[in-house]
Amino acid sequence: MSEQTTSTQQPMRILFLCTHNSSRSQMAEGLLRARGGSAFEVLSAGTEPRRVHPLAIKAMREIGIDISQHRAKSLEEFREQPPVDLVITVCDEAAEACPFFPNARRQEHWGFPDPSRVEGSKEERLAAFRHIRDLIAERLTQFLRLQ
Repeated sequence: MSEQTTSTQQPMRILFLCTHNSSRSQMAEGLLRARGGSAFEVLSAGTEPRRVHPLAIKAMREIGIDISQHRAKSLEEFREQPPVDLVITVCDEAAEACPFFPNARRQEHWGFPDPSRVEGSKEERLAAFRHIRDLIAERLTQFLRLQ
């Protein structure tokens, strides 16, 4: 079996990387899992993981994607795993902290503002999460067209 045949049978491993792995990377993971099907093995991690933000869970639930069972993961969990085909940093801080991911074949940066930094009422903060969710969804739609 040729190398090309083998690689087309394996899902593309994609790791979304953010600072806290609490919002943007979690939403990106959920969206690509829902839209990419078996062609992708989707992961997410953070350089300083915390917990999945409740408003990210709520914003995703509104579009029918449940990320309530996701957990924030450290970048270290993936260093000893099989190579990742593509690492996508979704925040500027992660891109600066991890300009080169040693176990990645390719790396890209898709910068999105941090919705958890928005202040105001719960509805105003949720609106920020919805906005970032929709920006990520748009970018993933473009990405999937190219695959």
